[in-house]
Amino acid sequence: MKIEKLLLELESLCERGGFTIRKERGTFRGDQCIIEGEKLVVINKNRPAESQAVILARVIDHIGPDTLFIKPAVRKELEIIWERLERFDQAEDES
Repeated sequence: MKIEKLLLELESLCERGGFTIRKERGTFRGDQCIIEGEKLVVINKNRPAESQAVILARVIDHIGPDTLFIKPAVRKELEIIWERLERFDQAEDES
């Protein structure tokens, strides 16, 4: 699946999970937050599309992927990203 299509699908899932997506420019990485009761995902436009996908995948994992209908091709991509994140987190814990 092309990264642009994946980003659109992930953004849609986050929105269905109650989050508003904001794409901004700056020197930040991006993440989810709650401001005045509004659930937001702030994404840095300057970051590569793959990095943006990781931010959205973390949010979907936080929402609970079993609470949303996720297309099989999108779920497959998410599982790959989640596996990489898990390995990264384990490597960080070991150091």
